[in-house]
Amino acid sequence: MEPVPGKEIALRVSGMISPKHQVHGFTVDLTVKSVHSIDPVGRVDFGGSEYSAAGKLPIAAQRRNMEDKYHWWDLGRGSYFVEFNETVELADDEFGYIEPDDRLIRAGATHAPFYLRGRVASLETLLTVDAVRLQIKQNARIARIRVFRAGAATARPAPAAASKPAAKSSRKKK
Repeated sequence: MEPVPGKEIALRVSGMISPKHQVHGFTVDLTVKSVHSIDPVGRVDFGGSEYSAAGKLPIAAQRRNMEDKYHWWDLGRGSYFVEFNETVELADDEFGYIEPDDRLIRAGATHAPFYLRGRVASLETLLTVDAVRLQIKQNARIARIRVFRAGAATARPAPAAASKPAAKSSRKKK
C-alpha cells in the first residue's frame, strides 16, 4: 500500500474551490458546501426492511457583515450533516481516508474519520460540535482526504546465501 501524492489526488477530486490552497504533499482539503440539522428520527433494524435515514433540515447561512462575500453558519452544540463541495472518483485499487482538519478540532468540533472507495458523488459527514458555538464560513476547509493505492505485494529479497569468505586479494603486503 502506498500513499498517493496530493497532485495525483487532485486529479480524482472535482469541485475544488482553489486547488492552489487545497492541494498539499499527500492530502487535498475538503470544503463546506452546506450544513443541515438532523431531523430527529432515524431507524436501524437487523434486516434493513425498517431502515430509515435521519432527515436533513437545511440551515441558512447568514452574513456577519453587509460587505461579506460569503455567509456563515452559526452552530450550537450538537450534530449536523455537512456536505462538501468536492466529489471523489477513485480507481479500483485505491481507497480514500477522510479525516478532520486540525483547525476544526481546535475550534471545538470534529467528525469521525472514514474510508471510501469508488465514485462518491455527494460527499458528506456527520459533524459533531462540542463547543458551545461554532461558526463555519462557506467553503471553509474542515477535512482532508488522503488516498492510498493497494499495490501488488512488494517483492521481498531472497534470503541471503550462506556467506562465503571474501576472496583474498592477490596483492602481497609489503
